[in-house]
Amino acid sequence: MDSGSLKYIQEPPHEELLPPPRRFRLPEKRRLALVGAAVLILFVFYRIFLAAPAGNQANEQTIVTIPSGEGLTGAARILSSAHQVRSQFFLKALVVLFGGPRAVQAGDYYFERPESAIWVAWRLTHSVYELVNVRITVPEGLNSKEISLLFANQPLFTKFDQIDFLKAAAPHEGYLFPDTYFFPPNVTARAVVDAMLATYQKRITDVRSDIAAFGRPEADVIKMASILEEEGRTTETREIIAGILWKRLDQGMPLQVDSAFALVNGKKASKDISLSDLAIDSPYNTYTHKGLPPTAISNPGLDSIRAAVHPIATKYYYYLSDDQGNMHYAVTLDEHVANKQKYLSN
Repeated sequence: MDSGSLKYIQEPPHEELLPPPRRFRLPEKRRLALVGAAVLILFVFYRIFLAAPAGNQANEQTIVTIPSGEGLTGAARILSSAHQVRSQFFLKALVVLFGGPRAVQAGDYYFERPESAIWVAWRLTHSVYELVNVRITVPEGLNSKEISLLFANQPLFTKFDQIDFLKAAAPHEGYLFPDTYFFPPNVTARAVVDAMLATYQKRITDVRSDIAAFGRPEADVIKMASILEEEGRTTETREIIAGILWKRLDQGMPLQVDSAFALVNGKKASKDISLSDLAIDSPYNTYTHKGLPPTAISNPGLDSIRAAVHPIATKYYYYLSDDQGNMHYAVTLDEHVANKQKYLSN
């Protein structure tokens, strides 16, 4: 065989048998220490950046106001004082991260519950106010003072001022329409009055043609309706009382309405009114002053307004409601006094 044609097949050299690579292993104690440190770092990160303030100091359902022109340090201090952040330092760091030191947006920030520093910082830099409207129902028959107390007792209405409300509402007693409203938590007293007046104008269109057909001024109708709201419980009794009171007015008799004393001395119930009360010199004392009171005595609903312009004519001149709310009517004063003795407890 030609040696030139021979091919030599060389076997690969035998690799030396090397021992498997040794894995680096930390001592057990050091490994446990590192795991503990990592857990601690994660816990601290959670507490500072993710967890919301908790405990007795955490304010829920509140509004925090950042005034216009307030800097980052001032905003952080305000939020810390309101117990909405744990650390002013980390809040400021996050605000700078999200938008820079001048990124704080002024305004009213609503907090339904305490939130994480990350979310608070994001809200501050992106104007996330979350002013969710608050539902509040104004019942029929409240006067402006009672309405002011209703709003003042709602803790979310932090910008509502009772004195401002009473000043704004004073010329509009009777026209603050009772209804269910949805106001933002930072609503002002003036905004509440405006909303209630606007609702009156919207709802009165349903009965304005009836008022025109009745032939008396709308202001007189609202005054009468405010009395009916207090004096009667049902549509029928209000219509009967309307017939009695319009008749008394037309014949020059005093109305002698006990509920008007709510604006004289705060008393509404007949059983609370004494003989000395009846002698008080006030234009709202309908025992000593003839005619309708100077203003409405409360803010009536549509049912009472309709009753005022749809009176039921009867032979009666007097009425009273007993302790169970039942109505008793009389033609003469003697009959009325007898009804008082019979149906009203002493």
